[in-house]
Amino acid sequence: MSQKVLLTSKEVNIILHRLACQLIENHLDFSNSVLIGIQPRGVSLAQRLKSILETEYNIKNIPLGFLDITFFRDDFRRGEPLDANKTQIDFLVEDKKVVFIDDVLFTGRSIRAALTAVQSFGRPAEIELLVLIDRRFSRHLPIQPDYRGRQVDVIANEKVKVCWKEKDGEDAVYLM
Repeated sequence: MSQKVLLTSKEVNIILHRLACQLIENHLDFSNSVLIGIQPRGVSLAQRLKSILETEYNIKNIPLGFLDITFFRDDFRRGEPLDANKTQIDFLVEDKKVVFIDDVLFTGRSIRAALTAVQSFGRPAEIELLVLIDRRFSRHLPIQPDYRGRQVDVIANEKVKVCWKEKDGEDAVYLM
């Protein structure tokens, strides 16, 4: 399978810092905001952003959680069995500004599932969406990101693969 580099390690780093700055512009000290990485691939992005906000911008105590959406997906009982991940949210989202974080926005179905799943933890005052890659021409639902790293135009049978140094040995984004 051939692959094309969409983002190099340097470009990923620049985008992460830009996204962190955009979050600061809208959430200031994060006193009423929480970050929630959507399992499984949004977790690495959420952890990386939290680290940048804390170490480089000196914002402390940012609540970070991870949300498993497996049982809220509209394809849950279709086809092959899905592997569940673990939800780790040790705070209420009641009246908080929630930022969902995921690596790739494709059809919007995962975000729809996350909107339903997060209700178990309270009623947020507001929900925003941050994605590293926005596949803008493949949406099945009217969902758009509030923060996007890069917008890409790919055809339906192409796959966008996001690699993280911690899991895959490199920071990069490929089109396959």
